[in-house]
Amino acid sequence: MSLHKKIEQMLKLSRQASSKLGVLSSEEKNSVLKDMADCLRQDTNLILSANAKDMSMAIKKKMPASLVDRLTLNEKRIAQMVDSLEALIKLDDPVGQVLKTENRPNGLKIEKVRVPIGVIFIIYESRPNVTSDCAGLCFKSGNAVILRGGSESFCSNAAILKSLKRALEKHNLPASCVNMVDTTDRRAVDILLKAAGQIDLVIPRGGESLIKKVVETSRIPVIKHYKGICHVYVDEEADLNMAESICFNAKVQRPGVCNAMETMLVHRDAAARFIPGMAKRLIDAGVQIRGCALTRRIARNLKVKSATDKDYHTEYLGLILSVKVVDSLYDAIQHINHYGSGHSDAIITDNYNNSEVFLKEVDSACVYVNASTRFTDGYQFGMGAEIGISTDKIHARGPMALEELTSYKYQVYGNGQIRN
Repeated sequence: MSLHKKIEQMLKLSRQASSKLGVLSSEEKNSVLKDMADCLRQDTNLILSANAKDMSMAIKKKMPASLVDRLTLNEKRIAQMVDSLEALIKLDDPVGQVLKTENRPNGLKIEKVRVPIGVIFIIYESRPNVTSDCAGLCFKSGNAVILRGGSESFCSNAAILKSLKRALEKHNLPASCVNMVDTTDRRAVDILLKAAGQIDLVIPRGGESLIKKVVETSRIPVIKHYKGICHVYVDEEADLNMAESICFNAKVQRPGVCNAMETMLVHRDAAARFIPGMAKRLIDAGVQIRGCALTRRIARNLKVKSATDKDYHTEYLGLILSVKVVDSLYDAIQHINHYGSGHSDAIITDNYNNSEVFLKEVDSACVYVNASTRFTDGYQFGMGAEIGISTDKIHARGPMALEELTSYKYQVYGNGQIRN
């Protein structure tokens, strides 16, 4: 069968499956999710064996360490995948929720009700856990999903999908509730991105180049974020011990992810007290610092490179950090809104008024006071998992989970009304 024919068949079956999913009760969906989690747990060794094949190829191809880390599965990470599915069971089902009721003077009753979006196409790179997270979220929200993982995680994703489909089979549900593009042929993505009317939404998860290509090619609505240029601003009234702990976590705990700090801003009045110790701790942890002229003077005994304008626009996804000293809270906000990507930004301060100004004026999806940007994550937000993080300003912004995978419709009840 040709590639076009295979995809046409998958699209047809996905649409049929979405109709079936849309009318399942919460109890039925939760029962399937429980079995999905059980199947993953039972198939741990099979999934690890498949992952070992992907890892071997990644090492042979000398892929970057950050990508290898994302690709790696172990028993702990599979247990986290199981936990994510089980956490979804405990969450309220958004489908059918009445958002608003309006009783009109003419007797019409109008309800605004959450409904599934339909068929969702998700394109992602490296991390195999995305396969189960996205499958679970789409299933609970009543959507059929088509998954296209990176070629580097092909074996891992296929093994995870096989496990999830065992649960669907047990409940006599269509296997096409959860689909995977079973080829590394890049033409398949182009065909799917032009399937307007058959796919309702595209969500790309990956690097900026992937997301830009999807946006340029797609004839279907796309929800995305291009970069995660996240900032932590250390205010003049910050608890500097707290600031050091937060900044270190935001940069070092897992530098290759989109919610890691890429630029640290420090108020001029706190810079001399904060930067030397902070910079030393970061450098000792392997971080390369690129600082403004004042940063370099303050940290003159340390190896700090000169920061360029390009650095402040860069998502490093590694152990590199831009540092800049600013004259005021407003300079920090201006810098973030100019150079940031609208993802996640934090202020460290004991001044309530400063924190409120920062919260109101920083134009990002997630804005923090006295906490690490690393919490921008669906699981950390109590969503069970996430389908991705959106920096768009439409219905979905920030971590996307069950509610963001629904739309709504108006249900109108009458008793014979006609319009004059």
